[in-house]
Amino acid sequence: MTKKDNSLAPHDPPKPDPALIRLNVFIGKWNTEGLIKASPSGPTARLKAIDTYEWLPGGFFLIHHVDGYMGDEEVKTIEIIGYDTSSETYFTHSYDNRGSVGKYQANLLDAVWTIAGKSERFTGMFSDDSNTLTGRWELSGDGESWVPWMDIKLTKVV
Repeated sequence: MTKKDNSLAPHDPPKPDPALIRLNVFIGKWNTEGLIKASPSGPTARLKAIDTYEWLPGGFFLIHHVDGYMGDEEVKTIEIIGYDTSSETYFTHSYDNRGSVGKYQANLLDAVWTIAGKSERFTGMFSDDSNTLTGRWELSGDGESWVPWMDIKLTKVV
């Protein structure tokens, strides 16, 4: 009798954490509008963008594309959202056309989506039909005191 070589046996492919399914609420194309508050760095300005969310094949990461304007400045961003089972929170990494890199923790509890970074944070609420996300971004210079930065509203198109 010969010993069977299990190294060639097929393995069950890994499966995404079930918590990622909650992010399905984002899938699709969104019109984003907002108002950037006046600050020492600039006057009040409008925000207008198209946000698109799609799953990376395999379902482990949500890819978020932003194509828009903050005032007259063009903003193009790609964000990757995943889930950390040890902390039971979502994480995001974003990269934009100005060379900025953002690293955040996020949470989706019921209809409330929160994002927290070192100097930026967001709190938003989905509408009952999940086709609108309304929220506020805030900025901090020290990580302790926060000031309003911009109010935004995303409306699902597709």
